Order: sequence, then structure tokens, then C-alpha cells
Amino acid sequence: MSNIEQTLSIIKPDAVERNLVEEIKNIFLKNNITIIESKKIHISKEEASEFYKVHQSKPFYDDLCNYLASGPIFVMILEGKGVVTLNRRLMGATDPKKAEKDTIRKLYGISIDKNSIHGSDSVENANKEINFFF
Repeated sequence: MSNIEQTLSIIKPDAVERNLVEEIKNIFLKNNITIIESKKIHISKEEASEFYKVHQSKPFYDDLCNYLASGPIFVMILEGKGVVTLNRRLMGATDPKKAEKDTIRKLYGISIDKNSIHGSDSVENANKEINFFF
């Protein structure tokens, strides 16, 4: 079983609010991704700030933190072969308008800010992000 990885996925407040959790989970399952663990939580602005610390020098940092803390989120540990890259491909571009057809963000994203989902961008960050929530 080589190249089996784990990654973190967060279904963001806009998608949780629109009851899209099951639809998004089904996209992962159809693509041979196993959901190892999951939970619905509501994090504070402070926790969101800590989670997104990597972006703290960017102009959108404050809005991003406020948004993640604005409502319940659904966090998952995904596992599968090359899952970090596969998950990024399934999510699509950050801006839903630029996302590929049939990606999660193209299907469900509202805007560049409310793009429905977060996924780790590397195995290293996946480990950090998983440890943050689980």
C-alpha cells in the first residue's frame, strides 16, 4: 500500500449552512477516498487565526478567519493513494469562477471567499492541520 496519505478537509460554513455535507462526502467516496474521522464543530475567531497563521501577512487573512469562525464547519481526515493531490484536484481552483467543471468549488462555491471547502496543500501541512483538529 504505497503512497497512502492522509489530508485534512474542511467543509466551510457556507456549504454546511446549505446542507451540502453529504454531497461533498459522496464526491470523496466516489473517488476512492476514505473518510477516517469527521466531526462538525464551531471554532472561535482565535482558533481560526491560529489555523490560518500561514496566511497572516496576506490582506485577506482577517476576513478568512472571521469567515471560518462564522458558523459550524465539518472537518474530516481523508485517506487514500496520493490523497493530498487528488483532494486538491477534486476541490478545484480557489475562485469558483475559474474552477474546472465538476469540481467541488465549481459545483458549490459562491465566491473566492465562500468557496465551500478547504484542503491541505502538502503532506507536511496535512499532518499539522490534522493535529490541529484531531
